[in-house]
Amino acid sequence: MNVKDILAICDHTLLAQGATEAEIKAICDDGIRFGTASVCIPPSHVKMAKEYVKDTLAICTVIGFPNGYMTTATKVFETADAVKNGADEIDMVINVGWVKEGRYDDVLSEIKQIRAACEGKILKVIIETCLLDDEEKIEMTKVVSASGADFIKTSTGFAGGGATVADIKLFAENRAPHLKIKAAGGIASLADAEAMMNEGAERLGTSRIVRIAKQETTPKGTY
Repeated sequence: MNVKDILAICDHTLLAQGATEAEIKAICDDGIRFGTASVCIPPSHVKMAKEYVKDTLAICTVIGFPNGYMTTATKVFETADAVKNGADEIDMVINVGWVKEGRYDDVLSEIKQIRAACEGKILKVIIETCLLDDEEKIEMTKVVSASGADFIKTSTGFAGGGATVADIKLFAENRAPHLKIKAAGGIASLADAEAMMNEGAERLGTSRIVRIAKQETTPKGTY
């Protein structure tokens, strides 16, 4: 598998709290140059980024990020606002506390409401695997399968853990046929990316694959 194939399923990501407009434009330039699936950026930059790239690159943003414990109404508003500003894809964070309480019906209801606010845009559901046990992960795979979302996603990268091959395999074994998988957090190499893809990941959330591609395309002796 070559770097180009991996880049084509990458959401090139910059979600640092201090991300500037110049930095967002730079990752948009990288996304266009290297043919990534999208750039994943903070909501406050969506309108600017969409106007900057127009139709040359998909803009992804995050909802309820990174903790997921906002009210459902807040998340729905965030989603509608992001779509209005030009977001093509939405990555939402579930309420992990509800999962811990076994309130799966509430989690499902929230995802469905956000799905409706997406107005047909791609929806990815972040379940924060590092905070869940395997039983909870399996149950959430079933919930996301039933919700109408397009992807189940492992992680925000802000909770102390990221994607693992074991979690991707678990998703693949328990999802409905239509549900896709996004691995995010800690994907640091081409080997990491290939391992996730081999278990069924169809999107990757990372900035490091573009960095690798840049190194491969930079002539030796150029600094």
